[in-house]
Amino acid sequence: MKCSRYALAFVSIILLVVLSLPANALCKKAIIKDVVVTNTPKDLLVYFSVEGCFTKKMEEAILNGISTTFTFFINLYHPRSFWFDKTLATVTVRHTVVYNNLRNEFTVTLNSKDKKEVILKDFLEAKKAMAEVDGITVIPMSSLKKNNKYYVRIKAKLDPIRLPFFLDYVLFFVSLWDFETDWYTELFIYGLSPN
Repeated sequence: MKCSRYALAFVSIILLVVLSLPANALCKKAIIKDVVVTNTPKDLLVYFSVEGCFTKKMEEAILNGISTTFTFFINLYHPRSFWFDKTLATVTVRHTVVYNNLRNEFTVTLNSKDKKEVILKDFLEAKKAMAEVDGITVIPMSSLKKNNKYYVRIKAKLDPIRLPFFLDYVLFFVSLWDFETDWYTELFIYGLSPN
């Protein structure tokens, strides 16, 4: 009986705190920036970063050991007149960060680099690794035609945060930490023949 009173009091306090905060105070608009579309002799590559993807509450959650994942969607299209644009490639990339309080280190798993794990001691470096996609392969250059127009669309979002069993039901407001960028579009003309 005492346990349920404490749980009810805890839920009530959390509700009061959440409802008293304005929604825009909890989140900042995240945007895609620094987009570079380039190529190697074999592949089309995309580089970009996300700005404004970490809120104060999200940083607190990460520092409390809650695993956080960003998902990046990269789509390549060939525009066509009088018809729907042709989808040439869709790529999904995930970056995950987990903080180990005992070791005082961040493990960042970069799905874009064959599930490469990076161990970092500095939180700023961990956030930078989470927010940047460096040289993701989108499509082989042999799939593109010289002098044709193409465009890449990029979007980023925070995956739903998974909390321990009891807190998952109590702290429903974690959705307020979520972010999702608008689609960013980068046009380019493939003007060089593949080497």
